[in-house]
Amino acid sequence: MTTLSARTAARFAARFAHEEEIAHWDEHVTANPNGGNLLQSEAFAAVKRNFGWGVRHLVLEPVDGEEAQPSYNLVLEKSIPLLGRFWYLIKGPDVAGIDDVPAALAAIRKFVAREKLGVFAVKIEPDIIDSEAARALLAGAGLVKVPNLQPNDSTAILDISPEPRLVLKSLHSRGRNAVRRAEREGVEVVEAEPTLENYRTMHALMTGTLNAKSNTGARVRSFEYYRQFWTEFTRRGQGRLYFVYENGRPSVGAFVINYGRKGTYKDGGSLQQRTQYGDSHLVQWTAILKAKELGCVEYDFCGTPPADRLKDSSHPFHGLGLFKTSFTKTVTDFVGCWDFVIDPLRYRAWASAGERVARQLYTRRTGQQFY
Repeated sequence: MTTLSARTAARFAARFAHEEEIAHWDEHVTANPNGGNLLQSEAFAAVKRNFGWGVRHLVLEPVDGEEAQPSYNLVLEKSIPLLGRFWYLIKGPDVAGIDDVPAALAAIRKFVAREKLGVFAVKIEPDIIDSEAARALLAGAGLVKVPNLQPNDSTAILDISPEPRLVLKSLHSRGRNAVRRAEREGVEVVEAEPTLENYRTMHALMTGTLNAKSNTGARVRSFEYYRQFWTEFTRRGQGRLYFVYENGRPSVGAFVINYGRKGTYKDGGSLQQRTQYGDSHLVQWTAILKAKELGCVEYDFCGTPPADRLKDSSHPFHGLGLFKTSFTKTVTDFVGCWDFVIDPLRYRAWASAGERVARQLYTRRTGQQFY
């Protein structure tokens, strides 16, 4: 996570990654200044290739004499009729501080022009903590604030670097007591095999949970999307599926990803009528311990209301926020999505109607979400 800093901003040059770098992509991404993000991974790139996106591997490297780290970023690309190429720098650029973002984008602008890539705009969403100063810097650099896309632009993040006893002690009392009671009452968490049957069960739990909470406005992607997503991460040893059983069938499910130093509670679902107290909490605690074993030092619960709306019961994710902040007491808000405009005329057409039409047409044609 990056914040504002007093250091001098770095200068960058942009290029596409070499074949050798792409072959070891995850090693490079997890060595980024902020440790990368699972949405920049090789596994996620493989998924998005099958769902309407081109994939580019972009490197931002410091110019001669600079001491900054290079940054490896996944770019999702779409070709928009009459407008050109649109880039989505998902969870990037991953640079050391917000003061590096304008320089990184300036390097991308030069690269696009030099290589005649025809990109008219770049959507960014760096993991930079939100603040008035951060927003002012981005707006001052000419970026346009647009609606957020990812569920964890506001999220609960737990430091899991201490020994397990101290991590458990650090939890909110609600979460700690739920974990201990579930353990006392014999609730069992099972790491499930990554089979098609278990994936279908997990998808059904997710769909049932979302249908029961119909005020969220969210919807579950297709089973085929999740099947590919879960398969790509599990086959690389980066994803695990957990179930709790009640009366012989799975009652709580969670899919958790370990990527670099970060564990992430990516997907979850449960039966609405259950009797085992603390079952969802014990699933998370089990996943946290496994993430620690795999070298993670933080655990992202992946999505809450913004910090200033955490107690607002009308917020569609109020219940999720209560559950997730029973582990960590604070919410982290990131700056979210911003558009970097390269060609103002074409971007104006995109912003006024092009994006809306492109999203509608893609969903009508495929049944899938555009982003």
